[in-house]
Amino acid sequence: MVMEEAREILVIGGSRYFGKRLITRLLAAGDRVTVLNRGSSAPPPGVTHLVADRNDERSLTEALGSRTFDVVVDQVCYTPRQAEIARRVFTGRTRRYVMTSTVEVYEYEDSITPVREDAVDPLTVPVDLELPWEDPEFLDSHYGEGKRQAEAVFAAAPDFPYVAVRVAHVLGGADDFTGRLDHYASRIRAREPIAVPFSNQPATYIHVEEIADFLVWAAGADFTGPVNAASHGPLTTVDLCEAIVAHIPEGKVVLQLVEVGEVSPFSFFRSYGMDNSRATKLGFVFRAAPAWLSAAVAETLEKDDN
Repeated sequence: MVMEEAREILVIGGSRYFGKRLITRLLAAGDRVTVLNRGSSAPPPGVTHLVADRNDERSLTEALGSRTFDVVVDQVCYTPRQAEIARRVFTGRTRRYVMTSTVEVYEYEDSITPVREDAVDPLTVPVDLELPWEDPEFLDSHYGEGKRQAEAVFAAAPDFPYVAVRVAHVLGGADDFTGRLDHYASRIRAREPIAVPFSNQPATYIHVEEIADFLVWAAGADFTGPVNAASHGPLTTVDLCEAIVAHIPEGKVVLQLVEVGEVSPFSFFRSYGMDNSRATKLGFVFRAAPAWLSAAVAETLEKDDN
């Protein structure tokens, strides 16, 4: 039996949630994994740790030294400035660059049918490096735009082998730090109103373990460009609430319909579905979201009972 040679893989970020699961899977597969971050969190055992500020090109270049990689998985690229630095630094250093992008790149789409990758072609997205990308408030309110422009920077270099994994809304895991399911659980327990749009639209989701599997698969594939990562089947706010109340028998779902104004997380005024057919045709096998939803809710809510 001929053993495949271990790959050299760099993960930028990856200190929490599905990033941790990605690293665990890569190590289990026998890959040599290097993790690069600012040093605020220690990587898991078995990896090489590099400390650098990815926003500082000199710091990043010095930390990398002469290292080259088969694959780079960038978990924390949020702006075109970060992408510009990464593209300059990693051109010639890696055969494949996998950027974790987001469903939020489709924030201006409102399609009854799930959107395909070509709905946002990064080659047509204008890039503005002069916007205040270092301002946390600006970045938070322009999250989708930052990711769109970051994709555009990578796409503009025809010799840069990048993949942009557009990740659906992620659910599951006791380490879900977003607090979005907790928002629902606390209101259901207290029987308090949950604000949702008057015309509440569905969205696509993916389980935390499934997106880790997807990133491992994407790292080992040979396609390039944007790819949607979403489980089969959309979910609505009502689906989420029903799954949560099943674990909180004393609770009650009370929906408050609003026409304008702030609504609960995972409640949408427009359709938020992604078409996953490209990844499916390329060989990834997605699960059905309704099949894992109950378990995902249990995983996240169980931390409240410990």
